[in-house]
Amino acid sequence: MASNDESTIRGLLELAGIELNGAHPWDIQVNDPRFYPHLMAGGALGFGETYMDGLWDCERLDDLIYRLLRADLENSISPLKLLWPVLYSKLLNPQSKRRAFRIGEQHYDLGNDLYALMLDRRMTYTCGYWRTADNLDDAQEAKLDLVCRKLDLQPGMRVLDIGCGWGSFAGYAAERYAVEVVGVTVSREQIALGRERYRDLNVDLRFQDYREVKDSFERIVSLGMFEHVGPRNYRTYMQVVNACLQDDGLFLLHTIGTNTRKTSVDPWTNKYIFPGGVLPVAEQIDAASSGLFIMEDWHNFGADYDPTLMAWMANVDANREQLHALGYDERFYRMWRYFLLSSAGSARARRNQLWQIVYSKHGLDGGYDSIR
Repeated sequence: MASNDESTIRGLLELAGIELNGAHPWDIQVNDPRFYPHLMAGGALGFGETYMDGLWDCERLDDLIYRLLRADLENSISPLKLLWPVLYSKLLNPQSKRRAFRIGEQHYDLGNDLYALMLDRRMTYTCGYWRTADNLDDAQEAKLDLVCRKLDLQPGMRVLDIGCGWGSFAGYAAERYAVEVVGVTVSREQIALGRERYRDLNVDLRFQDYREVKDSFERIVSLGMFEHVGPRNYRTYMQVVNACLQDDGLFLLHTIGTNTRKTSVDPWTNKYIFPGGVLPVAEQIDAASSGLFIMEDWHNFGADYDPTLMAWMANVDANREQLHALGYDERFYRMWRYFLLSSAGSARARRNQLWQIVYSKHGLDGGYDSIR
């Protein structure tokens, strides 16, 4: 006889067209009955942890998450203990300057070998642009070139890259557009590899929090870093950019966004992947930039994160034995698979967006020609 927990979960999943131990590739295959009470007790956190622990499997985890989100089932199991991330972010500032380097240590410093095997050849850890591309390398180069064209980069310009990662944009812009790029990141591992990769280009990568930047730039770009800034710091972030941007300059913000305001990412992601991460909603970005910038362009290509994440997962699978030899064990693989494929499912369900916003300080004479 099925337990009450199993019956409850089975009934909820049926609302999304998902079966327990069913025949579809998106169905959950339960390996251990402890899955049911752990899921009921832990909600979203328990769902991810029970997968990491091997209590259940799913052939198409991305499709499973897509169906769960489309049916709005993630809000059906919400125990009181999951309120802690909400309370924590309200009482404290998880993205303060003192805590800013934690994300670098926990996520981006996992190992350059992991990211080199997972990402494109330039190691671009943000959404690709698949409009005319059919592979990851081309999609990422298309995205980098899109950014350069939106910023109207000209030879000799001085550009700031906030959250520069391993320097993919900095290297591309310096190489193809003959600009000087200063990049800042809170990851020591990224800085070490980026400096080695681009030592022969006009690129200066710094281990530095964005709040410490005091220089002047004709262009500023930030690709996939705003998700770590936090609502308490959005205005400060925009003020820093405003102070560093020359009066006739342009600023491009590239960030994942979401449809509904939250104070933190889901508790599993906060614990295992992005500590202190928060996805902004459009009104928060607008409020933070109000009075500081004129918005010239807003471009959403969030659907492109689905093929980007699926390509990253394919690379991980193709290099699974090599990653295991490097010390990434089976539990790490399951954690990473859950992270990548659940993110792909979320993008496919259009819960998460990808926004590129172009700002000027005073408005461009004659307006801005939107680049796609």
